[in-house]
Amino acid sequence: MSRVEKRSVSIRGHRTSYSLEQPFHDELAAIAAVRAMPLAALIAEIDQNRPRETNLSSALRLHVLEWVKRPGNGGQL
Repeated sequence: MSRVEKRSVSIRGHRTSYSLEQPFHDELAAIAAVRAMPLAALIAEIDQNRPRETNLSSALRLHVLEWVKRPGNGGQL
């Protein structure tokens, strides 16, 4: 099992952190690559669209889950 790692990113000019297991982080990077965007931009987009009661780390995991469940994406966790 992959342990949770804390990471930092700059979103709209301020630093924030999130904690993810490596497989989730790898899948986020793959999603960003498919969408031809920097990982930080994808994280900013997810952050902007998440419900305020959902923390960023949870929103990132949910985004990955939704992505891999879409037909044709075939992602691996």
